[in-house]
Amino acid sequence: MKIIVCLKQVPDTNEVKIDPVKGTLIREGVPSIINPDDRNALEEALRIKDKCKDTVVTVVSMGPPQADVALKEALAIGADEAILLSDRAFAGSDTWATSTAIAGAIKKVGDYDIIFCGRQAIDGDTAQVGPQIAEHLGIPQITYVEELEILDGKVRAKRALEDGYFVVESEMPVLLTAIKELNEPRYPSIKGIYKAYRENKVTVWTANDYEVDRDNLGLDGSPTEVNKSFTPPGKASEVEMLNGDAKEVARQLVVRLKERKII
Repeated sequence: MKIIVCLKQVPDTNEVKIDPVKGTLIREGVPSIINPDDRNALEEALRIKDKCKDTVVTVVSMGPPQADVALKEALAIGADEAILLSDRAFAGSDTWATSTAIAGAIKKVGDYDIIFCGRQAIDGDTAQVGPQIAEHLGIPQITYVEELEILDGKVRAKRALEDGYFVVESEMPVLLTAIKELNEPRYPSIKGIYKAYRENKVTVWTANDYEVDRDNLGLDGSPTEVNKSFTPPGKASEVEMLNGDAKEVARQLVVRLKERKII
């Protein structure tokens, strides 16, 4: 079985701040991590590999040269191959341009059974790239996967909804987007880290290394554009002083909590 995992290196949003003048993210000095949902996607691919020993897991990412750190981490965790799409032609890509570039690379890899993506990236929160890749490739997709079963030539997935779930079956090849409820990601071993950096299996492709529509790449090929990012102003907290003895104050407090449906 051939599995491709689409992975993104993102800034740790717990550390990100926004420039109040420019309205852009301040990325300098902010640590980068593997996007959390993509970790779940990688973990599920590796669980399939644990059960099916002939499985090959290839990780694909698009980003600047330093994104190879995330791919080396994926190799240390257990992936077999890693491809980094890195070219100035990709700079400024929105979700459409990003999915165009990644889908083109996947076509070159070829012969895949399952493509895993994370539900969404924490730096954009669009949840669009995975489904767009499936549309570019003309294959079925199942999003928001929280349980997965591999059948004979098919997958059966439990797709999470706000108020329930669907159980969906699909033929392979298929694209699946993972959510955190799907599994608990494993950590890289010391041996895995040493091997990943010693062997350095990260292959770098530019836009010249595979067939891709250049008119749909980068900032010029992006139909959408971020105008401004900002932090919403916080609401001032309300303070109410309760009067009376301890028993009366407790009674009033219970009433207030019930009114706000806290209890």
